[in-house]
Amino acid sequence: MQHAPAAARPLLAARALLASVVSAALALTVAACSAGGREADGPAGTAPVTEAQSPAALPSPTLPPVLTQAQARAALITEADLGEGWGPTRGAGTWRDEVLKATAEEPDCRRLLDVLYTEELFGAATAPRATAALDDTAGGAQLHYRITSHRAADIDRALTWLAALPDRCGRFTARAAGGAERDVRVAELTLPDAGDAGDAREGLRVTVRAEDAVLTVDLVAVRVGDDAVTLTHGGLGAPAADTTRAATETGTHRLTEVRRQGRAQV
Repeated sequence: MQHAPAAARPLLAARALLASVVSAALALTVAACSAGGREADGPAGTAPVTEAQSPAALPSPTLPPVLTQAQARAALITEADLGEGWGPTRGAGTWRDEVLKATAEEPDCRRLLDVLYTEELFGAATAPRATAALDDTAGGAQLHYRITSHRAADIDRALTWLAALPDRCGRFTARAAGGAERDVRVAELTLPDAGDAGDAREGLRVTVRAEDAVLTVDLVAVRVGDDAVTLTHGGLGAPAADTTRAATETGTHRLTEVRRQGRAQV
């Protein structure tokens, strides 16, 4: 067997030492990774724990930002916006049950009556962020106003449905619980221009004729970004169109400003 020259022996020894050090480091690294993986897995039957959140646990980018309760209340209209004679409500008008509580055969017309009675354009599962109920003490009309938050596409879908109702339900017959007939007419309601009333808007004027009463209700819905304003303004007699327009324009402008201030504070 040949032996390395004496001058090369220190170099070979150094290389052998370096190799052993690297091997030991690799072994420690593998062991640490294995132990870490077992700790992350936790006890048998539990899900692994990681520092980074799963994408499913993060808020969906499609969900709309929601106004705080304080912001929503600040965006409401008040009796001061409607003029003399308006004040906080004293309770639901008797005509709501006497005239509006009725049904119809055509699904869209039936849904319209339900919306007028419940004032829930987006369904009962959607709690309003803020509401206001005001009475015209002189004329007997009532104005109910609410702010809710939704996906913009869902709001636009509801607005599209409203826009189609004058054609689908221009005139139809509804029936009260006792079988009494109601003659219902639905017409488009003229609203302020886009610059004064949000991103999209629709309005209807619905007239319901009962045996001894004629109820007229304005129904308005407005989208401001991913928030919605809905209002009903009605009574036994034609509601003042100027009041409906003022409530729509003032309320929408106020909501727009509250949203702008909220973004500036973020």
